[in-house]
Amino acid sequence: MSEFTIYHNPRCSKSRNTLALLEENGIEPEVLLYLETQPDEAEIRALLSKLDLTAAQLVRKGEDAYKENGLSKDSSDADIVTAMASHPKLIERPIVVRGDQAVLGRPPENVLGLIN
Repeated sequence: MSEFTIYHNPRCSKSRNTLALLEENGIEPEVLLYLETQPDEAEIRALLSKLDLTAAQLVRKGEDAYKENGLSKDSSDADIVTAMASHPKLIERPIVVRGDQAVLGRPPENVLGLIN
């Protein structure tokens, strides 16, 4: 098992580029297709802690599910996490985890900080 995990959406160019960058650096991460294997609320909260982000900073506000779930800039982190667990398309991607640290691969070069 790799010490790196990527929450990956193969249809996303940033996600593909981040995965390629890891592989170019000799890293074969565990690939979690989070749209198929949805993270639960506890896993999302753990990711937020590792990322040092709020749920509002990780949610994709442009997705239809954002408005369909009644989310807004005033939504609580708890409400956003619940929505992300039910609708994983709301989770910004890709997320790369190494141990107790994680980074958002936007831009993909952000993952270089986890490698060194």
